[in-house]
Amino acid sequence: MSGPFLKQVFNKDKTFRPKRKFEPGTQRFELHKRAQASLNAGLDLRLAVQLPPGEDLHDWVAVHVVDFFNRINLIYGTISDGCTEQSCPVMSGGPKYEYRWQDEHKFRKPTALSAPRYMDLLMDWVEAQINDEEVFPTSVGTPFPKNFLQTVRKILSRLFRVFVHVYIHHFDRIAQMGSEAHVNTCYKHFYYFVREFGLIDAKELEPLKEMTTRMCH
Repeated sequence: MSGPFLKQVFNKDKTFRPKRKFEPGTQRFELHKRAQASLNAGLDLRLAVQLPPGEDLHDWVAVHVVDFFNRINLIYGTISDGCTEQSCPVMSGGPKYEYRWQDEHKFRKPTALSAPRYMDLLMDWVEAQINDEEVFPTSVGTPFPKNFLQTVRKILSRLFRVFVHVYIHHFDRIAQMGSEAHVNTCYKHFYYFVREFGLIDAKELEPLKEMTTRMCH
């Protein structure tokens, strides 16, 4: 997954935000290493996302959610200077899809925002979820909350919207930077994972349906 392109793109002065890391020696760190090794070995992504025998589904999902957050964050970070209040006054995915922001704090009703504002709130919200010990426990033996997969579905649905916006409104920038293959691989990995475990509703996937059919089937 890495190469000269990644160094060129991701070693910018501004790192988009800190990565959530797994503590060495923990079960999740080992799972993360195993998932990375599968990708680096060029294993078919459809197989790479499958739950390894004997492993806990929640642990496997947690590792991937954190990894997808880090990757999608970086992808958005590479085009963020071209995603402005002027260029993207609405958080959309083409003329048919507009995304409105809602949370438990300031935006209690779905609110139309510019894409960069929406992205900021989205990334802050996901980061808060994955750094919350009660939602994503890191201590060995601490059980996941009962609503863990429900929270994960919301996180992944929102992260998917980043792909929608980037592919539909900023793909020329991705291509110009030579990062098309990397972004496509990240997308395929994400898509196969959410389909394997039924973590995103089909209607959410609709905006990229044609592209996904060409790329993933």
